[in-house]
Amino acid sequence: MWPSRTSRSGDGCGTPSAWSGCGLRRRGPHPGCRAITGTWQCWTAPTPTFGSSLRYLRQFTPDVLRAISFKGGTGAESLMEAVKILKELNATGARKVPDGAPADFVPVRWAGYLEQAAKSRDVTGYRHFWELTVLFGLRDGLRSGDVYVPSSRRYADPASYLFTPEQWGGQRDQFCQLVGKPASAGASLEGCKEAFQAAMGDLEKVLGNRKASTGEVRLSDKGELIIPPLSAEDVPAEAASLREELSELLPLAPIASLLVELDRRTGFLDCITHAGGKQSRSPELKRNLLAVLIANATDLGLVRMAEACGVSYDILAWTQEWYIREETLAAANAAIVNYHHRLPMTQAFGGGTLSSSDGQRFPVQGKSTTARAMKKYFAGQGLSTYTHVSDQHSTFGTKVIVVTRREAQYVLDEIMGNKTDLPITEHATDTHGVTLVNFALFDLVGMQLSPRIRDLGKITLYRMDPQRDVNSAWPVAGPLLTQKINMGLIEENWDDLLRLAASVKFGHATASLIVGKLSASSRQNTLAAALKEYGALRRSIYAARYLADETYRRKIARQLNKGESLHSLRRDLHYAHQGKIRERFLAGQTEQAWCLTVLTNSVVTWTTEYYGLAVAQMRAEGRAVDDELLAHISPAHSENVNYHGTINVEVDTELAKLDPAGYRPLRSRRERP
Repeated sequence: MWPSRTSRSGDGCGTPSAWSGCGLRRRGPHPGCRAITGTWQCWTAPTPTFGSSLRYLRQFTPDVLRAISFKGGTGAESLMEAVKILKELNATGARKVPDGAPADFVPVRWAGYLEQAAKSRDVTGYRHFWELTVLFGLRDGLRSGDVYVPSSRRYADPASYLFTPEQWGGQRDQFCQLVGKPASAGASLEGCKEAFQAAMGDLEKVLGNRKASTGEVRLSDKGELIIPPLSAEDVPAEAASLREELSELLPLAPIASLLVELDRRTGFLDCITHAGGKQSRSPELKRNLLAVLIANATDLGLVRMAEACGVSYDILAWTQEWYIREETLAAANAAIVNYHHRLPMTQAFGGGTLSSSDGQRFPVQGKSTTARAMKKYFAGQGLSTYTHVSDQHSTFGTKVIVVTRREAQYVLDEIMGNKTDLPITEHATDTHGVTLVNFALFDLVGMQLSPRIRDLGKITLYRMDPQRDVNSAWPVAGPLLTQKINMGLIEENWDDLLRLAASVKFGHATASLIVGKLSASSRQNTLAAALKEYGALRRSIYAARYLADETYRRKIARQLNKGESLHSLRRDLHYAHQGKIRERFLAGQTEQAWCLTVLTNSVVTWTTEYYGLAVAQMRAEGRAVDDELLAHISPAHSENVNYHGTINVEVDTELAKLDPAGYRPLRSRRERP
């Protein structure tokens, strides 16, 4: 029997977490949560074999409907009436759907099944199809927020995610000043219009160039937009030679020694505190923490780490239980990222204002509550770690997500929750991180979303003025703007849009929750419709700017490539057990992902710092080293780090090997292995 108490992973409404859609931490999700909240994989449309699936669902859906009180927002009245009728049918055992039972919520693609069953007087078939569409409507309503569960946290009334009108009245001026947005809709839209005209003017010049080569953005003879792929970036040969020379100068260090040395300068291990608030720290604690970090990051596990480092398994297990938590690892990671941000060499890579995010997929060994099958990437099942990376090669955010979920839902989370000193103002993603909701929210919180969109030439671009005026102003580029923005809808809901953005900016609601709800919401939701309309406007402005400026496109591509190089480094570090995640539950997987992030940033920071020392030595010897060359050199590699074999975690011994300044001596060129 499923537990009736609210577990640690429940939704906070006093209902069993098995029903809440989050799943049980230790036992996995109840089938009911799969049926209701979207991990239901039985089928996606009525088929001749759907009867067996419906029988399976009926094992628990009557209990779900009886146990949870669902409420509907505007536009969901007929669905709620259908849910009420279905509950009565389940309670009485009746088989026939009453005449006049609502069916206007049924998707068009399924309506034919109901009509056919009604015409043929197939009472059983009609009941099956109707019940199925009610359950699907309930699932989709929970996703979008059109249906909610009172007193729930995850499935609450969408209005509860926003500041109340009273709270917003005291926050409006502060928020508008913080993000640089006028409180007036007219002033804001006028600013959008100026940005739109400037971007379209630049695009008109590019597309109007009749001498454009085949490698430039241009129009075909049919007026279709042609966006050729960027040619490979011209990296100076001197940069490759300099990188090899610097790597030869860097010392060789075991991974444990590297961490001991970095902790001496950053104190990141002091951020990993006891869960019970214990203040005293034994002399051996740092050794134990380092061993546990390496065991998790490399996927060795505590048993093999105990054999490799000589510390007993019991000690390592106790250390992990009491010290390794997501919040402590995030704090330790922030200490490393902040130290890296202050290094002089780091400024050659970037200013820390641009970031990017992408998912990296890992196979899973055994059963897991977050693993899903995806044949493109796994022989079995796997999950994804979604990481946020700065233009300085540091990783400031890590999140474990279900591999089948769209990444766009999580793009803003780590940026809004950024605890580091990185002054992020612009963020790049690939196509998976793009939605109209994200375009709107990024702009409303004072940031710029700069994605690399696949098939950009095929997306719908919007205009702010009538087509005749647009074609007159931009004869070449104007015809690409095929749809008109509903300016009135944005203007009417402008204050609510700002209130929504402020709720995300000030942490009243998580960005992933808001984006997930609004991206799934139907057009009946006025706020969602206004947000998507504003997102369409911001996307059109961005697209015009992106297409007109090749240098800008290269900047975005370069940043995304930095994320890929860090993926490669993580893959190298996470080498044991064929790189498979063996933790079954989200909490353990998240801790392991953060351990890998801490180790990755440690290698990047250590390499960056010694690059700086090597460059300083070369310049002292009279060698000219241009900063522009350094921008092409990445510290995201492990050529000088050994993380295999016996792992000797002796803190005092390793510190004794450092010079008075706290560094290892650089190698001479004759010391090449």
